[in-house]
Amino acid sequence: MSETIAIIDFGSQYGQLIARRVREHNVYSIIYQPGITAKELAQIKNLKGIILSGGPASVYAPNAPACDEKIFDLGVPILGICYGMQWGCKVLGAKIKPAKSREYGRAVITITDSKDLFASLGDTATVWMSHGDQAESLNKDFDVLAKTKTCPYSAVRNKNKKFYGLQFHPEVSHTPKGNIMMKNFLYDICKCRGDWQMKDFAQHTIEKIRDQAKSGTVICGLSGGVDSAVTATLVHKAIGDRLKCIFVDNGLLRKNEREQVESTFKDHFHIDLHVVDWSRQFLEKLQGVTDPQKKRIIIGHEFIEAFKSEAKKIPDARFLAQGTLYPDVIESGNKDGNLAANIKLHHNVGGLPAELGFELIEPLRDLFKDEVRLVGEYLGLPENIVWRHPFPGPGLAVRIIGEITEERLKILREADEILIDEIKSAELYRKVSQTLAVLVPVATVGVMGDERSYDNVIAIRSVDTTDFMTADFSRIPYDVLAIIANRIINEVRGINRVVYDISSKPPATIEWE
Repeated sequence: MSETIAIIDFGSQYGQLIARRVREHNVYSIIYQPGITAKELAQIKNLKGIILSGGPASVYAPNAPACDEKIFDLGVPILGICYGMQWGCKVLGAKIKPAKSREYGRAVITITDSKDLFASLGDTATVWMSHGDQAESLNKDFDVLAKTKTCPYSAVRNKNKKFYGLQFHPEVSHTPKGNIMMKNFLYDICKCRGDWQMKDFAQHTIEKIRDQAKSGTVICGLSGGVDSAVTATLVHKAIGDRLKCIFVDNGLLRKNEREQVESTFKDHFHIDLHVVDWSRQFLEKLQGVTDPQKKRIIIGHEFIEAFKSEAKKIPDARFLAQGTLYPDVIESGNKDGNLAANIKLHHNVGGLPAELGFELIEPLRDLFKDEVRLVGEYLGLPENIVWRHPFPGPGLAVRIIGEITEERLKILREADEILIDEIKSAELYRKVSQTLAVLVPVATVGVMGDERSYDNVIAIRSVDTTDFMTADFSRIPYDVLAIIANRIINEVRGINRVVYDISSKPPATIEWE
């Protein structure tokens, strides 16, 4: 059994990012809600340590999240991050109060104890702070490891309980040496060997699917992307021909996407693929709808209706396999006890109706996109599938700001095809994480030939990221952007202006809706 780090999530938007950072060091991690008991944690085989996440609450607020205090008696090291530090310090006798000077953003800590957690880091480190409360006083059981001018206890160690606290976030990229701190915690403090590999996840998942779907048929929704392809391959390896795949043409696809999916999965995978043309129903339901959350809910419901319609033709269909990823779950918020705030609904998370007639199989639910690609490579999937840029389940509906019409879909399809073609021609497709075009509901004045035009705007969005929880805009060369803009304006009727989105995530999201 692989070594395991248990992460207790107090509602942090970065809870799964902590898990991702642990896995980067080849140590398996799993997230639990605060309600898990110390007795339940003790039953985890090969538990090596516990990490307490950050969160938006104050430890003294009414109904502030808390976990079983007996975790400190389990004998394994515990790392508290931000709120997790404050809660752990409070339980172990320290006082937590609102800070006189709150810290948000980059800060520089002075390291006063360079043993274990801060080994090889030097005297100072840049970190990412995000807190209003902090420890005000400590008892004799605590050592101070680091401080700032306004936060005298930026990092602490409790000598008796193997507890370490960080007032900042080591898991985010804005803490450049955070990865070293995480490695020190895992290897020097928790004594992990780093024996977890993606192949172990794949093998364990195949066994889990086989156990869940002991009989009956599993239906898998194929989209053409890596998530659904890996999901289908895992299920197929688990149950063989009892897998039936369904591709729903929702009328919101990229240009020629339906034909590419049919060719790829029928010819390469030799899987029984059912194609459902539900485009009329989707577009009718979306007529006049401009609110992005309503779009997602409508698409989620129609997606299920299309599946039900085709599933009636498939004997003994009991399960629905989906390529849901953890960023989908965490951004949809408040699900399955999740304390994180809602950001947006995902068609395969928040849009699922309670009356769903299938039992769900979601083998990728705890993975990030880059981890899914590693699984895909291990399974031997083609490169063009493994490295295909993400495309949202709601399709172009969330890349058309405002009302969705056949004409606006045509405009965006043409612009999108040019964008991807030029990104590939410039050999940037594998270098950037995701590239997309957005049709903006704004008309601007232009000059086409010798005449005045008043046409639409296309926004180009390209991001670099490893986990899709945080991202920065891609530094695409100006000459490439110039070619893209020139082609779109000249070749797509109805467009006279192209702009480039240079916002990061956060505060923006990757998709515009």
